[in-house]
Amino acid sequence: MKRLFSHLLFKVFLAIVFGIVFGLYLPEPVNRVLATFNAFFSQFLNFSIPLIIMGLIMPAISDLGKGAGKMLILTAAIAYGSTLFSGFMTYFTTLDVFPSLLGSYVNKTTQIAETARELSPYFIITIPVVLDVMTALVLAFVIGLGLAYQEESALKLMVKDFQIIIMQLIEKIIVPLLPLFILGIFANMAYSGKVYSILSVFINIIGVIFVLHILLLVLQYIITGILTKKNPLRLLVTMMPAYFTALGTQSSAATIPVTLAQTLKNGVSEKIAGFVIPLCATIHLSGSIMKITACTIALMILEGMPFDFLLIAGFIFMLGIAMVAAPGVPGGAIMAAIGVMQSMLGFNEEMIGLMIALYIAMDSFGTACNVTGDGAIALVVNKLTNSWGKPIKPNREVK
Repeated sequence: MKRLFSHLLFKVFLAIVFGIVFGLYLPEPVNRVLATFNAFFSQFLNFSIPLIIMGLIMPAISDLGKGAGKMLILTAAIAYGSTLFSGFMTYFTTLDVFPSLLGSYVNKTTQIAETARELSPYFIITIPVVLDVMTALVLAFVIGLGLAYQEESALKLMVKDFQIIIMQLIEKIIVPLLPLFILGIFANMAYSGKVYSILSVFINIIGVIFVLHILLLVLQYIITGILTKKNPLRLLVTMMPAYFTALGTQSSAATIPVTLAQTLKNGVSEKIAGFVIPLCATIHLSGSIMKITACTIALMILEGMPFDFLLIAGFIFMLGIAMVAAPGVPGGAIMAAIGVMQSMLGFNEEMIGLMIALYIAMDSFGTACNVTGDGAIALVVNKLTNSWGKPIKPNREVK
């Protein structure tokens, strides 16, 4: 799984390069073949998204169980709060930065769109969805919460089997085909003349998000340092092995051993760290939501799509829920987010393709931000749970 996703960035890079070459130099009939594939894949993706949401969320919630008590509620609340904080921080920052940064590209995109050539597929196969996205999300929570209070259940076993099927769908079909989908998207943009403006936008967006994710980590550890009365810089430096490991693995789950070891060095008890770190690898998505929110705002500005605070606030709240359990699956976060983008914001096929490409290009930094923030959450939970009763002796204190 990890090897599959670690090679995906390189494949996406090649897809972008070859897509540009194909769109510029190959004849229209060849590019229409790619457009036909994209039309089919887009339909298949729309069909799969509600199933992916259910397959990821139902087992994740049911696995939480009813016995974890206060620690579970506290950890989940802090993790979700951190995710929302990241989303809203990103929204307000990009709302201030992107209009001026991307203003010239909006004009260019508008001018190009007026004279652009469009590729049409040879044929379209319509695949009706089984459930819409919101129905799938609500149903997943209802079933997941119900199963969380059952020790043994035949339905819980079926949900586990369904999770395996969905993970195989993502790993064996969707993720391997994503580069071809992105190739078709960029071939279409190159054919229409929009590709150079889009690539320039990519560079600007990635630069802003890189700065934002560093700022978020600093803020997380300043707040943690104030609450725990420890040196925030030393706490953050101690977590750097987990940060750099996540850059390489691109997986929160694969980085758990390193994250756990560094969290213990920061003075968190074994009991707290052993519970919080694996759980946060599933539910804490501050880096992921930052990437998706920033890219969403950028694309909506470029496309001239109207938006306001209430629309984006609802999107952020729903995104934080929809991506639960996604970090454990290659490409799972963006797959779960696609449904919310389509249902709430009206994203089309081209915008979804650009979102996927941007997300994958920055996946390492988002994952590193997620796991490093997990260490901050463990410190806060350790501090707060100590105040409930007898303090738990830490392994090694960081002053």
